[in-house]
Amino acid sequence: MELLKWVHNTKSRDVNYEKSELVGFDNKSIHDVYEFHKSLPNYKPTPLVDLKNLAEHYGVKKVWLKDESKRFGLNAFKVLGGSYAIGKYLSQRLGKDINELPYNVLISDEIKKELGDVTFVTATDGNHGRGVAWMANRLKQKSVVYMPKGSAKMRFDAIAREGADVTITDLNYDDAVRLANKGAEDYGWIMVQDTAWDGYEEIPLWIMQGYSTIINEVIEQLKEAGEEKPTHVFLQAGVGSFAGAVQGYLSYLYGDDRPVTVICEPHGANCIYKSMEANDGNPHNVGGDLTTIMAGLACGEPNTISWKILRDNADFSVSCDDQVAARGMRVLSSPLKDDQRVISGESGAVGLGLFTILSERKEEYKELMEALKIDENSRILCISTEGDTDVEGYRKVVW
Repeated sequence: MELLKWVHNTKSRDVNYEKSELVGFDNKSIHDVYEFHKSLPNYKPTPLVDLKNLAEHYGVKKVWLKDESKRFGLNAFKVLGGSYAIGKYLSQRLGKDINELPYNVLISDEIKKELGDVTFVTATDGNHGRGVAWMANRLKQKSVVYMPKGSAKMRFDAIAREGADVTITDLNYDDAVRLANKGAEDYGWIMVQDTAWDGYEEIPLWIMQGYSTIINEVIEQLKEAGEEKPTHVFLQAGVGSFAGAVQGYLSYLYGDDRPVTVICEPHGANCIYKSMEANDGNPHNVGGDLTTIMAGLACGEPNTISWKILRDNADFSVSCDDQVAARGMRVLSSPLKDDQRVISGESGAVGLGLFTILSERKEEYKELMEALKIDENSRILCISTEGDTDVEGYRKVVW
């Protein structure tokens, strides 16, 4: 199979193209999210690593890497979405504004007594489920987590340690989502899923809003360092929730002056790429086993909310062979000179891997590079969404 397949989404910059409204990514909504996360225990912004030598090596002005392995000691970013969605759901159930329910209030005995027992259910390859279980555990509530077949035992164990009732199923990710939804319907559990479909979009939007804290931190960190905003942002996508959240806020903040966005997916689960390639405005699913080392991106059905955001605002969609992610993992693990080492998992490193491959094979991917307009003034942002959440898998690639 070829290393890369790509689509240039020219509609995203077409001023005559009617775009969907960016609901939920206004300043007030994102401010509420940020303040909620700041109330969580041991909150601090994750590092924005300045890879100066890598930037010089590839002839660009800047390469920044946001390291989400440092998020709340959970080795991944997903807790941002699950925690905020649970907080938002409970605030609605209690008839209060989320601003009245910071973490220390939510975990109080008074709130627990008022709520009674609540069970949260989700499907996950690992990181999202751990975040949901982590938050439920601290609220003295229950969680049920279904994992797709082939899920790593280390990720299973991490969820179990948070007190969840967790099962590795014999299903692919999308069917595990359907199983979780059936449990919600049958037992009155609350579904906290970062994919959306018609009729289930409120909680997924809250999860996406939760992810906006990442780009909020980046913007603040760049301002503090006296740096300009990125010219290019590489975003990995599974169902597209994370990519859609970052894209949505960047588009709201900067409009037509936003950075060029490149969406990265594995060949085995490239539903955003397939949807953009079809060019009919509709989301398109990918079925089967969704085989890829990028377990966090092994999703075949686009989130209906994020799909509209990416369709209308993302510039490029690139479907990648697994070796692109593996390349990114190794580059980050073996930095140039005094660049900081970053441990990035399979789903975290594909964006950086793609940037390095395109930079080294400019002639082979000449058409794409010319469309991207990456040059000596470019400022590249990649986001490593996880660390070595599967240590054995990480070593197989990096060693």
